[in-house]
Amino acid sequence: MKKAVLSLGLLVLCSGVVMAQGKKDKKDKKAATETAKTPVQVEVTPPAAAATSLTADNMAFKDMTHDFGTVMEGPDATYEFVFTNTGKEPIIIEKAQPSCGCTVPSFPKEPIVPGAKGTINVAYHTKGRPNAFTKTISVVSNAGTKVLTIKGNVEKAPETSVPQNSSMLKTN
Repeated sequence: MKKAVLSLGLLVLCSGVVMAQGKKDKKDKKAATETAKTPVQVEVTPPAAAATSLTADNMAFKDMTHDFGTVMEGPDATYEFVFTNTGKEPIIIEKAQPSCGCTVPSFPKEPIVPGAKGTINVAYHTKGRPNAFTKTISVVSNAGTKVLTIKGNVEKAPETSVPQNSSMLKTN
């Protein structure tokens, strides 16, 4: 009999806990709903990496635009943009993003220390692209973003015709 009373008491106790939890869940839902209706002000803190004394001006390019003039269709047109780190911290280039797939930039992966020079090499694929072009490359670093420009005119390559030699034709 003691076991039955004990089991019944345990059952009542568990039921009370479950019912209390249900009431708590309802309170939590109500509080969450009220909180959702209240406008929340969020303070945005810039990331720690942004706390640098470098600015985009510290990435001093010799020139930011290169005009190839007229180039023949076929070989890549290439140019090397040179810059100097005029800041007091190393410049780390994160990426060099071209405006299209016909332009391929490459950049140093190692930090450019203060006073040192760095280069952004750019290749423009001319094959199949006759006519004038203007393309940009966005260089993103811890010093900010710089936009480089290449432009020029691709002259269509002369068409070569294959001479037909009658002696090369097979006849059976």
